[in-house]
Amino acid sequence: MGIVLGVSSSAAARRRPRADKFEDRRRELADAALATLADFGYARTSLRTIADNTEFSHGLLHYYFADKIELITYCVRRYKASCVQRYENLLAEASTLDGLAAACGDGLAATLAEAPLMHRLWYDLRTQSMFEEAFRDDVAEIDGSLQNMIWRVVCAYADLGGMEPACSPSQAYALFDGLFQQALLRHLAGSETALDDLRAGARDLLPRLFA
Repeated sequence: MGIVLGVSSSAAARRRPRADKFEDRRRELADAALATLADFGYARTSLRTIADNTEFSHGLLHYYFADKIELITYCVRRYKASCVQRYENLLAEASTLDGLAAACGDGLAATLAEAPLMHRLWYDLRTQSMFEEAFRDDVAEIDGSLQNMIWRVVCAYADLGGMEPACSPSQAYALFDGLFQQALLRHLAGSETALDDLRAGARDLLPRLFA
């Protein structure tokens, strides 16, 4: 007869630090709030609005988040981090210049198509950071992670082709971000070609970043 080593999952859960449980609850609340935030945007969203549109009470939301600024930045930070990870996974298999350029365009279009309202919330938040100082550090950090994502694509393209970029990381990001934002605006307005144009635009832009 063998001896069972280890502990049950319930026992392990009881031993988890309180901080981990607190963070798990914040993630649960944020995920539930995402749809409301994406639909209403910054100006029309409050903790009470979120409570009215989810199963969680206003008091519970306020216990885990000081105000809507903290909740919105937490939600957008989580979503953008997952976007970066999925995008980089998609690009990881590209082994040719044309393949990488195509994967770049496909990844941006897929990300936009998956959750346009979440991306709209991100641009709303970024605009609000010009007026709300409380947003600025978080927006700068998210912007930095997106810029780094684009720059890794540029560097991968450079390595495949034995070339040097003819632009800075911020310039490359500004160009791709402009394509993405314009595609988002058109997609939200009902354009049937916005996603295809984004794919083609990103695919054509990447080679142009090299002398």
